[in-house]
Amino acid sequence: MDFCLCEIIQCLVSLAALVLIVVVIVAHVSASGMIDLGRHEKEKYFLTAQGKKETFPSLFDPHTLELSVVVPSYNEEQRLPVMMEETMEYLEKRQKQNPSFSYEVIVVDDGSKDKTTEVAMGYTEKYGDDKVRVLTLVRNRGKGGAVRMGTLSSRGRLILMADADGATKFEDIEKVEAALKDLSPKPDNMAIACGSRAHLEEESVAKRSMFRTFLMYGFHFLVWFFCVRGIRDTQCGFKLFTREAALKTFCSLHVERWAFDVELLYIAQCFKIPIAEVAVNWTEIEGSKLVPFWSWLQMGRDLVFIRLRYVTGAWRLESPRKTQ
Repeated sequence: MDFCLCEIIQCLVSLAALVLIVVVIVAHVSASGMIDLGRHEKEKYFLTAQGKKETFPSLFDPHTLELSVVVPSYNEEQRLPVMMEETMEYLEKRQKQNPSFSYEVIVVDDGSKDKTTEVAMGYTEKYGDDKVRVLTLVRNRGKGGAVRMGTLSSRGRLILMADADGATKFEDIEKVEAALKDLSPKPDNMAIACGSRAHLEEESVAKRSMFRTFLMYGFHFLVWFFCVRGIRDTQCGFKLFTREAALKTFCSLHVERWAFDVELLYIAQCFKIPIAEVAVNWTEIEGSKLVPFWSWLQMGRDLVFIRLRYVTGAWRLESPRKTQ
């Protein structure tokens, strides 16, 4: 009996080792080593309030504004107006109180099939193209791809990534700004402050089904085990970067879908960029593009592949490089 049990254990260990080898090979072979920082000719321009084409600036250029807000948007014609009204009201009020404060909002239409671009252009017409610009992507890249394209087109000394659903109260930017300012030292002026919903976890667990709670904790474990430690909520779509930190991290980013936040923070930790995490007010908004089971499954796969691809050398941390 003991002999049979030993044989079974040996077989299981061998099978697990074989599966691991296969996963490593698949992760390495299926990886695209090159990072796509290029853009379609149509994506190099934005429309002014008068309908004229102007060229987007580059993240490689010196900053000319205090703050850039990048809003990735996919089929958001319904939810975007609520977020934009709150955002513009706050930013305009802040500028009136402090005339030296300058800002821009870049709405990135990620290949939407609805009227997201038209809705966003309404704010360009209302506030001017120096304050609101719309970047319409020719094809859907995914949230990570949209955020990167908007970031690479920004002018701000600080760059905020904010979701189009307005789930996070925009005035909480003051909290992440304070957390960013408190980070010391900032090597080469690089630092990141992440909004966090971790303080709401206990309440959310009480409302979620057991299956969704299991998926959530499973995802947290994979994030901790494979990629990022010390950050409780990697997925909150409210993150503030210094311009230098954005340049360093987004130029190395490979993942363009839902798990991009994790790779972004993994890259930051590899470069020893200091990261702060601060609690923000967050409300779940209907209309999420996240399909619970399949999206979590895809993100779990991406987490495993992120670490394996860096370990095997399929992916490497890149030095910032300017592209056309």
